[in-house]
Amino acid sequence: MESATDAMIITDREGLIILANPPVERLFGYPRQELIGKPMEILLPERFRQAHGSQRMGYFTQPRARGMGTGMDLLGQRQDGSEFPVDVSLSPLKTEQGLLVMATIHDITRRRQAEEALRESDARMRAIFDTAVDGIVTIDEHGIIERFNPAAERMFGYSEAKVAGNNVSMLMPSPYREAHDGYLAHYLQTGEKKIIGIGREVVGLRKDGTTFPMDLAVGETRLGERRMFAGTVRDISERKRAEEQRALLVHELESANEELKNFAYVVSHDLKAPLRAIGSLADWLSADYADKFDAEGKEHMRLLVSRVRRMDSLIDGILLYSRVGRVKETALPVDLDRLVHEVIDLLAPSPNIAVTIENPLPTIVIEPTRIQQVFQNLLSNAIKYLDKPDGKIRVGCAAEGSEWKFSVADNGPGIEERHFERIFQLFQTLTPRDKVESTGVGLSLVKKIVEMYGGRVWVESSMGEGSTFFFTLPRTKTGIRSNKGKT
Repeated sequence: MESATDAMIITDREGLIILANPPVERLFGYPRQELIGKPMEILLPERFRQAHGSQRMGYFTQPRARGMGTGMDLLGQRQDGSEFPVDVSLSPLKTEQGLLVMATIHDITRRRQAEEALRESDARMRAIFDTAVDGIVTIDEHGIIERFNPAAERMFGYSEAKVAGNNVSMLMPSPYREAHDGYLAHYLQTGEKKIIGIGREVVGLRKDGTTFPMDLAVGETRLGERRMFAGTVRDISERKRAEEQRALLVHELESANEELKNFAYVVSHDLKAPLRAIGSLADWLSADYADKFDAEGKEHMRLLVSRVRRMDSLIDGILLYSRVGRVKETALPVDLDRLVHEVIDLLAPSPNIAVTIENPLPTIVIEPTRIQQVFQNLLSNAIKYLDKPDGKIRVGCAAEGSEWKFSVADNGPGIEERHFERIFQLFQTLTPRDKVESTGVGLSLVKKIVEMYGGRVWVESSMGEGSTFFFTLPRTKTGIRSNKGKT
């Protein structure tokens, strides 16, 4: 007892401690000499002491080596009052003084903690297994189903009780069913993996005989010498339908794009040619027969020439609009300071209109023609609709998070709020075309280009005070970089 690593005590029939070894001191905190002659119930929580006395007397009626309190949770109590779980083994000792009992005591705190952790882990795994959205099927190395979670039950139409003990091939249609056992045997012999740890798209078979596409991922684990395989399955019927729908839409889009290309060809060749001829004839008539027309005839000829030119501009606008997103050009670094100045020079505003760039504009990587069309349409609109003797147009830019925010502001007549959405629609104008020449394509073109790059466009306006058109461009997607320090 002195050299044993386990705590041991010897008691007599009355439960008085006769001997206690050194590990008892470490386990219970009592000096062992203090325990000699004390009832062994001192080592139990007080609530158990009375019952223990009768149990002790019962042991002496049939003394034999056995575990104490089999099937019960036993607790010891230290000198400081703290409690801890124990296992106790009892052994009868026949001596000259009579029958004694030796109790060997093990502190099983760590074992209980491990058991509790295992129970918690098992509960968590059970919760995951039972609540997983994907079906989970576990099989042994012979392909026999062991576990089948609720999601798999819903997916295949079988209860776990119905499939347990059956070969997993019952969930596969031909020819997968016939190939499965051979594949599993081949893997066990050679280690060559075709699905395990890789995953693939396969076909599942429901209880009612219908099939469905599914993603299958298989993992392998070992429980001692035994192998187990866990398959995670996901019904991808909706994804397949979506892919088919997307393929159909792509086909329709390609067809529509081809029709648009044909339409653009017809517009540019079959419409513009006779339109140019009409315009030329109208110009000749106006020049050669000017003295033959009265005032009303001259006005009619002016309207004819004007509307032919408007039609020509409208066709050009339609062609530009149709090319956005369809005709690609190489994205290049574009210095917006230089580009905006070139656009202003091209538009040549009258001397009473001042166009200023309020702060340095960045350099961006973008299709040059597209960004030029954006600024050209916004600036030409601002110039075209100015109604004050001193026109003021301001171009600005600011970095806001992951975007550049550009603005073109004017002090023109302003736009009523109810028209804020309408002006970005194709062919929409707010001013009669005979008063201000406009095709109604410019702002819709700006919107299409900006949104193609992942930006947005909007307007803020006050009647009589002017309008500010804003648009954004992502700073990362287009490779935009700042012109720091540039003036």
